[in-house]
Amino acid sequence: MMELKPTITERRRQTRNTMYRLIYEAPHPVSKQQIARAAQYSLPTVHQNIAELLEAGLIRPGEIQKSTGGRPAVGYTINEKIRFSVGIAVSAYHLRILAVDLSQNEIAHKEIRQEMQEGDQGEMIGKMISSELDTFLKENNLEPAKLLGVGITFPGVIDREHDAVVFSPTMNMKDLELGRVREQVPYPVFIENDSTSGGAAEWLGLEPGDREDFVYLFLENGIGGAVFIDGKPYLGRSGRSGEFGHMCIVPGGRKCNCGKRGCLEAYISAFRYTSDLGITRDEFFEGLGAGKKEYEDLWNEVLDYLSIGISNLRLAFDCDIILGGFVSRYLEPWLPALKERIVERSPFESDADFVKLGRYPTKAGMMGVAWHFVQEFIEKI
Repeated sequence: MMELKPTITERRRQTRNTMYRLIYEAPHPVSKQQIARAAQYSLPTVHQNIAELLEAGLIRPGEIQKSTGGRPAVGYTINEKIRFSVGIAVSAYHLRILAVDLSQNEIAHKEIRQEMQEGDQGEMIGKMISSELDTFLKENNLEPAKLLGVGITFPGVIDREHDAVVFSPTMNMKDLELGRVREQVPYPVFIENDSTSGGAAEWLGLEPGDREDFVYLFLENGIGGAVFIDGKPYLGRSGRSGEFGHMCIVPGGRKCNCGKRGCLEAYISAFRYTSDLGITRDEFFEGLGAGKKEYEDLWNEVLDYLSIGISNLRLAFDCDIILGGFVSRYLEPWLPALKERIVERSPFESDADFVKLGRYPTKAGMMGVAWHFVQEFIEKI
């Protein structure tokens, strides 16, 4: 990729950026004439900017547009493979890595079994990420020079002011210094909560006309979430918005990872039917599908409490609720039963069509956090 020539004025740069965004967001290759009409620019202005974007390798000729008579116009589309970004999900037992191109298409993915060790957690996690990332890039023939940056998610509350993960119940971790993580990784690094990143990916996956406010409920070993308003996460005053897993639904009930009792997470976390039973998720759902009564009883209890959580969120926010995280990958056969429970609990709803399964059950967090650097890249063009 060649560097774009600096523009004489900021207004001139904004013109070029507007054209790139039009090409980027178009579902099909667009012609110069279409760009001129959409952006209300003169054809000479469009010609000049298209030439610069082509020379820099940022766009490429696409499919020929259908002719309406005369010479057919050439369409242009982005060169999505010119750069890439990486998203990494850190959890108590795994490190997951995802590389995506500029169009958020998956390039490569890897999951590594990795348990956290005692000691300086920030430095240790940073070194682990750096080492596994280096291996990942080499295994997939990805050029480090093309890497825009590394997004990292943690399952915990992030304090931006103090640059720390202040509490991660599922990782049994407090006050993780994020600066200690960043200094071990030789690339630009952005760190975000896993649920917030997952919600961001789901927002981006929606068609522009379908983008409405929603609540994202993240179902994994821990239970988290996010509230998206006008495409942006509402973080709250202390960055703790969306910690739905720790709303109390049974006072004095089961003990939660956070140390309190009766939290939603204690009743619907994947640990209920994995660690507690000493089996894997696949083994549990295979047994459930085979009609094993012990599993059916436990799963019905999970659905009962999940319906309570969803009903409370619907009453609080009155918008769609998207279910994500790896548990959502197993939910489709039981979605009708879950919706029936939600309607039974609601004083207002006659159906529960507002409950939807996410598009990216296992990779949303990595996709959302990787997108941070793609957005930065687009903004600077």
